[in-house]
Amino acid sequence: MAQFIKIYNEKPNEAAIKKVVDVLKNGGLIIYPTDTVYGVGCDITNTKALEKVAKLKGIKLEKANLSFICYDLSHISDYVKQIDTSTFKLLKRAFPGPYTFILPGGNDLPKVFKNKKTVGIRIPDNTIIREIVKELGNPIISTSIHDDDDIIEYATDPELIFEKWQNKVDLVIDGGYGDNIPSTIIDLSQGEPEIVREGKGSLDIL
Repeated sequence: MAQFIKIYNEKPNEAAIKKVVDVLKNGGLIIYPTDTVYGVGCDITNTKALEKVAKLKGIKLEKANLSFICYDLSHISDYVKQIDTSTFKLLKRAFPGPYTFILPGGNDLPKVFKNKKTVGIRIPDNTIIREIVKELGNPIISTSIHDDDDIIEYATDPELIFEKWQNKVDLVIDGGYGDNIPSTIIDLSQGEPEIVREGKGSLDIL
């Protein structure tokens, strides 16, 4: 059964953050809060853990459209091709915030993503998950647990999330009630911004 840890977004407890990072380093899956819906993720450098996430979603890892959660923009040059100034300025305006940007994949992607032409980059406005990523030292993979067939509560109430997922993941973070509106997805891989999904993030940044 998964561990269930309460962490406060205003001032995340250092020991609790370290506990979560230990789970990630050992190949565990975690459910965590973001500035939108709760997500499930793992360390992007751990192939076995990545396969577990793909299995949870019922998809092949090579075909999975998973986002990378980064601490800040300094991480992204490791995973995306060099971006121009206007793209960088747009990312700076949007992050941290409820957006996922699809960008051209770089050469240093983890092995399992080598053939990926694009990657989704996310820097949520949520201290808990960003502190976890910072402590881990590299991004975590992310996919939302928001399921259109689900009772909406399942995506927002940490206790109900734990009830449902406790036998499928290793740790669930209670970071307070989540949102039930996912991030806005903007594709920047072809140059001109293309709205893939309008979610919580305002389009005024474009």
